[in-house]
Amino acid sequence: VLPALTLNEGIIHCNIVEGSFCTETFYVFIQHLLEKMQPFPLPNSVIVMDNCCIHKHPEIQEFIESRYESILVATDVN
Repeated sequence: VLPALTLNEGIIHCNIVEGSFCTETFYVFIQHLLEKMQPFPLPNSVIVMDNCCIHKHPEIQEFIESRYESILVATDVN
């Protein structure tokens, strides 16, 4: 289960897969999530991801960057 949460609306998108998420299933998740996102600084305009390897995949980052001006990746969330 992979949910996308907001401070005001709660879950705005959710995807369930059997087994683990891979780059392809996460890419589809991000595609659907970005349809619900808005330009910064409007609500639902920031995506926060940890250092999971699929979050840092070049295809995922390029897709997000194609929709938004920049992307920040945490180097250590601890």
